[in-house]
Amino acid sequence: MDFNRLDQQLRDSLADLRLSNEERDELRQLGSELSTDQVRFMRNRAFALARELMREPTHVEPVLKWLEQVIKTLDSVGSAPRVEHASAHFSPGESCRRKIRELCRQARSSVDICVYTISDDQLSEEVLACHQRGIAVRVISDNEKQFDEGSDIQWLRDKGVPLRIDAGPFHMHHKFALFDGRLLLNGSFNWTRSATTSNEENLLVIDHPQLVAAYGREFEALWARYAGN
Repeated sequence: MDFNRLDQQLRDSLADLRLSNEERDELRQLGSELSTDQVRFMRNRAFALARELMREPTHVEPVLKWLEQVIKTLDSVGSAPRVEHASAHFSPGESCRRKIRELCRQARSSVDICVYTISDDQLSEEVLACHQRGIAVRVISDNEKQFDEGSDIQWLRDKGVPLRIDAGPFHMHHKFALFDGRLLLNGSFNWTRSATTSNEENLLVIDHPQLVAAYGREFEALWARYAGN
């Protein structure tokens, strides 16, 4: 999010000289996704906007109240722990696969998967189970592995799972997933049987708003780029 949009967000909330509960919630959510510099910018802009409006005597009291609420909201976000959940997983062994299955089963609203290849039937079945119970599932993968023996990409597509493929000359080589727009899974682990049984692989699972937002933007960009594939 650029500074112009941040500035406009503050101006919009000040239009009626008050910060509503809805605007406070939006500001708190926004603040959780911002860098330290962006939060500092918003705090400084809030003071500058307040100074402009307090030139009108009748505005002083409501503007001061708005400013107090904005600063308290931003400070509460800045002082709150940014990471509530983080875990590391390694293979060979079941740790990575077990964690992916657990996250799929715990998902309540959305699962966005962006991996080079999917051929582990246990993981593919968990993805399908998410889709079948009404979770908004989207999968992005690479065309090179789509028709490999054992690949589950076409199987998932045939089952109705929304799926898009990188059909370009280079590889979509990511291995990450987002669960409920809150948890990020990332690492070297491809969703294959050999990644569990034989390879030295890793996964990191973390609840970090800025990282989740960054990977979310990358997923959306790829999803739009591969439309029709």
